[in-house]
This record gives sequence, structure tokens and C-alpha cells, in this order.
Amino acid sequence: MEEILVLTEARLRTALGEPDARAAVTFLGTDRYEVLRFRDTEGGSGVVRYATLGMSGRPMTDPSALVTDAESGPRAELVLSLRAGAADTDQVLRPLAVLAASPQVEGVIVAPGNSLDLGAPLWPGAPFSSVLVGEPGGLVADLELAAPLEPVRFLPLLPMTPNEAAWKRVRGARELEERWLTHGTDLRDPLRRSVTLD
Repeated sequence: MEEILVLTEARLRTALGEPDARAAVTFLGTDRYEVLRFRDTEGGSGVVRYATLGMSGRPMTDPSALVTDAESGPRAELVLSLRAGAADTDQVLRPLAVLAASPQVEGVIVAPGNSLDLGAPLWPGAPFSSVLVGEPGGLVADLELAAPLEPVRFLPLLPMTPNEAAWKRVRGARELEERWLTHGTDLRDPLRRSVTLD
């Protein structure tokens, strides 16, 4: 497990640069989870990225399976990208650790198209309490591990307003993503309003 986390952090550093802050959270009966903060100082985009570290140490397993394998199963870490300075987004560190712990605590398999709901704002005053899990492979490439281990995938998180989350439950992730695209929604805006929904 420790070796996988070392490789995972190295992949994050290769893709995002050096983290300028990190926080660790341990929940009762679980492993330690860290959240690393990366600021885009070279690109000048004003984007801050938060990435979990610890979720990939164990594979996610189906809670209904009668027999589980300690090695096989999908592995992932979560990445959230936001525009810096408009809100106190650094308060998202603990909520992200909660989401990263959900496979171990609740037996959830986190995969693209899933909704993850915190039941509280992602940070104080945030208009979002849930996220849509996006497709991996864009910002941070998958980390291949020695067989039979599955690769570590870096899953982007897309904040959803309560209206968007409700609409997604009825219409599905693909239609919500198409709606965002059609309206040119800036998903990195920590203060954005809900996209226009039919």
C-alpha cells in the first residue's frame, strides 16, 4: 500500500507540480487520507487543484460480494479544480477526505458518472453540496501498476448545485454534462449559479 501511495504522489507531482500545502485526516477505523493543494503558478490561470492521496492504497470492492480480493478492484484518487481567490475553497480539504474515505467506510465504488453527496456545503458558503465524478485521463494520466493490480485513475470532481444534482438523478450524467457544455458553464467557478435547466 505504501509503495502505491508513493507512486501515486509522484504521478500527481509530475502532472501538477509541487504541492504548496497538504492536510491529513484520519477517520475512526480507516487509513490516513491526505489532500494536497497545487497552485498553477506557471500557467497563470489562477486555478488551484486539490488532490486526494490515500484512496488508491486499497482497491474499491463491491460491498455485496461474498468474497473480496485484497488486490483486485479499481483504484482511484480525486481531483478538484477551482478558480482561486473568489471563495475560501481551502475549507474543502476535510470534505474531500470524507469523499476519499467513502469506499472504505461505506463500501462505495467511485466511478465516472457517480454523484457523491456530502449533505453540507463543500466549503463554507459554497453553492454546492455534491459533485459529479468525471472521466479520468485528462489532467492526470492513469498510473499503471504491476499485474494483477488495476491502474490508479485520477477522477475529476465537478461541483453540482442542488438543482443540478436533482436534474442529474432524473436525466443522467451525460445530459447534465451536455447542458454545461451547451451553456459554456465554468465548472471551476466557486461562485457559479446553476445552469439553466428545462
